[in-house]
Amino acid sequence: MSYRTDPAMLSPSNTHPNVRASLVASLISVLIFALMVALVLGATVGSARAERLKNLVNFQGVRDNPLVGYGLVVGLDNTGDQTTQTPFTTQSLTNMLSQLGVTLPAGRNMQLKNVAAVMVTATLPPFAQPGSQLDVVVSSMGNAKSLRGGTLLMTPLKGADGQVYAIAQGNLLVGGAGAAANGSKVQINQLAVGRIANGGVVERAVPSFQPEGGYLNLELKDTDFGTAERVIEAINRTMGPGVAQAVDGRVVQLRTPQTPTERVNFLARIENIDVTRARGPAKVILNARTGSIVMNQAVTVEDCAIAHGNLSVVINTQPVISQPAPFSGGQTVVAPVSQIDLKQGGGSLQIVKAGASLAAVVKGLNALGATPADLQTILEAMRASGALRAELEII
Repeated sequence: MSYRTDPAMLSPSNTHPNVRASLVASLISVLIFALMVALVLGATVGSARAERLKNLVNFQGVRDNPLVGYGLVVGLDNTGDQTTQTPFTTQSLTNMLSQLGVTLPAGRNMQLKNVAAVMVTATLPPFAQPGSQLDVVVSSMGNAKSLRGGTLLMTPLKGADGQVYAIAQGNLLVGGAGAAANGSKVQINQLAVGRIANGGVVERAVPSFQPEGGYLNLELKDTDFGTAERVIEAINRTMGPGVAQAVDGRVVQLRTPQTPTERVNFLARIENIDVTRARGPAKVILNARTGSIVMNQAVTVEDCAIAHGNLSVVINTQPVISQPAPFSGGQTVVAPVSQIDLKQGGGSLQIVKAGASLAAVVKGLNALGATPADLQTILEAMRASGALRAELEII
């Protein structure tokens, strides 16, 4: 015996109402669960911000080279070096004039106020070729009052090897301004430093790097094994397996194409890959000179009790005038009398609760009401007691 099923009986219109309601409820539950999973994954990805690889690494061999030179700035409006106090300015000017065929009488001292001896600095970028232009910075090394309105004479710029790589010359642009008259002086910003846009011309190129054996190294700006691993994974996922491999926690080795054109295209793709930086170690930076305190997001604290009293010394000095007796022939004497007051601030015990986030740590430290200078001492004591889960670095 065989049974035949009517397809019409399976249509939604013939389904029992309770069954339809159950199916709809199940579908809604699945959609809500999927939405919650998407939100959680989105929040997780959003909290870890990706960066371009070029912001995390340097290509070994691709770097800037500093240049420095000594020169003269002329055309100053009586604001140059006082040659009696800076004899090297006069000596430099004499040597320059002799090279130009001008001979000065022996024993004659030039009293000039419109010349200044300067140091010229510039940065030679990688792959710069002869004829490329550089920005140069001109800084006074004598007692010139201002370099405003001056002109830098032709100055050779040398590298660390003593070779000349560029020539600088041009009119200075000084960002400051000042005026002086009758012992009064007003000055805005720095007048002894100027800049010449495109004032340097490259005369010699630095040999560019050549990958040895088809391999090029990437150097992380901060040593981190976790970040190095993520860099390797991102490169191999984008460029293909085996392209990147680790050398250590700072250097990643790349297998590059052989021809220059393919290598440039390859590195252009590499440096734009998005990489999520690994979470660094907990660190607190203390600046002993300015009192600044900076801590990263990984810093946490444990429950601890802190008592910190302020000790202040106040010295108040007042002059006391001693008058001699009439017709005694003595003189009036002014003697300072100092009063020293020692004040010890209250040192009540304060509770700092454990904090697992940077906001909780800041809130707990702010509750102490201590100054930045006091916080430096407190943080050092907390680190010694084990309550501060971070590395302290004093700069």
